[in-house]
Amino acid sequence: MRKASPRAIDYQALADLRFEIRRFLNFSERLVRAAGLEPQQHQALLAIKGLPAQRVATIGVLAERLLIQHHSAVELVNRLEAKGLLRRARGTADRREVMLSLSRRGEALLRRLTQPHRAELQSARPKLLAALAAAIDSDTTVVRVRKNEQRKRPGSKRGTKSNSRKKPRRQRKR
Repeated sequence: MRKASPRAIDYQALADLRFEIRRFLNFSERLVRAAGLEPQQHQALLAIKGLPAQRVATIGVLAERLLIQHHSAVELVNRLEAKGLLRRARGTADRREVMLSLSRRGEALLRRLTQPHRAELQSARPKLLAALAAAIDSDTTVVRVRKNEQRKRPGSKRGTKSNSRKKPRRQRKR
């Protein structure tokens, strides 16, 4: 049997990580849609609210944080503003600059959506961390592989039962 090199790609670990991320995103998408938002709208609200203190929320910054084109960010901001979740203001130094902030309604909605997201992350934490560790740390992958091998090995505590390990039957007295 050929040993896997420590640098071998662990596709199972990568797939497990993607699965756990997708599971959380699926939860998030369902929750957000039930609240009347599209997932990208929720992400925009979160991106604006969660910017580091030294960053100013502008359409360009929003586009960067969401990995979308500037014109797509403009449309997203238009939709959020129409829902009353976002406000725009012109920059004082540069009137061409558009500053973004959440409205009271946007703040309240984001707060309401954040609580169940945090609870879900806390629940998923062990699986997410284990999947992440296995995907990036070859030692973790080796440990996981060894545990799987122990389960498959005949005669091991978790493996299939072998005849040699069975307890002998008691003879009945006649």
